[in-house]
Amino acid sequence: MKKIYVDADACPVKEEIFKVAARFDLEVILVANSYLRNLSYAKAFLIVVSDGADKADDWIAEKIESDDIFITADVPLAKRCTEKGAKGLNSNGKIFDENSIGSALAMRNLFTNLREIGEINSQSKPFSKQNRSQFLQSLDKLLR
Repeated sequence: MKKIYVDADACPVKEEIFKVAARFDLEVILVANSYLRNLSYAKAFLIVVSDGADKADDWIAEKIESDDIFITADVPLAKRCTEKGAKGLNSNGKIFDENSIGSALAMRNLFTNLREIGEINSQSKPFSKQNRSQFLQSLDKLLR
């Protein structure tokens, strides 16, 4: 059965994930470096991994299967998951699949380089209702 894996430490759309997962009767596996409270969905399971760079990413990349869905803002993790046949999205609703991951990784690398040389600052826009709505639409699309 399809599962939803969530890179959960900084995920702003957990409640939305639970809402959609309940409609499709799917398990949600949240992977984090610390304990998370208020998991309001009966089929939500929390995996706490040890502190350290990429520990949650490594756990997700190891466990995910081709029919599963992942939620992450981490483009290198998204690449690892799509290489196993999984599809996913970030919290803004941008879909990661075998057709989009190459350009997403290239854009990530470009912006990383521009930040490092001081050409742009790293201030991000606040998470909006429109982002939340786009996320819900994209997740529903992936699950259909």
